Amino acid sequence: MAVCRSVLYYSPSASLRLVSKSTSPFFINPHKLSRLTKLLFLYQNPRRHSHSAIISRTLCLSSSSSSSSSMESAPEGYRRNVGICLINPSKKIFAASRLDIPNAWQMPQGGIDESEDPKFAAIRELKEETGISSAEVLTEAPHWLTYDFPPEVREKLKLQWGSDWKGQAQKWFLLKFTGSEEEINLLGDGTEKPEFGEWTWMSPEQILEHAVDFKKPVYKEVLTVFAPYLE
Repeated sequence: MAVCRSVLYYSPSASLRLVSKSTSPFFINPHKLSRLTKLLFLYQNPRRHSHSAIISRTLCLSSSSSSSSSMESAPEGYRRNVGICLINPSKKIFAASRLDIPNAWQMPQGGIDESEDPKFAAIRELKEETGISSAEVLTEAPHWLTYDFPPEVREKLKLQWGSDWKGQAQKWFLLKFTGSEEEINLLGDGTEKPEFGEWTWMSPEQILEHAVDFKKPVYKEVLTVFAPYLE
């Protein structure tokens, strides 16, 4: 696995649950799924993560229509956050190592500003953290995914943010990288403190393998939803 260096940071968390407004969860039969999706199901904890949905809607940066996520409210008590699954033409996923946690790799993510559309927050966060602006939105996850902060982390972030959040509610987007790799700069666009030390392109299996444990449940759900685009 080739790794590209640049200048790491972090947001610890704990348990995850899938938040859905649907009264009829979409259940997937593992026997009818592709090899990648079956692999993701092997990672799943069947007692806690038994449902997911496949997305059909496609969004582009040039689209003037608002994101469907702007019509759905995040769970009360959780900080609104976006996650970015960025793929290259070979369908490998962008991953970066955090400066504050040795050997911890993740996909980009970040907070949503007041009254900001989640889709545009994803585009903004990607540029701030990686310098990437050449990307188009392919689709989004249909539901918010939440994880709770451990008590000590919650107290630390309460002082840092000035707000007492239970955890983070994430809206995930799948983006396709359309630029050249020279555009990637982990110093970001200069507006925020750098968070990452190295970057590389990973397979879905590698993303799950290298993610810290507390992020694995979210990543399993996300990669299951985006599986049709990753094969």
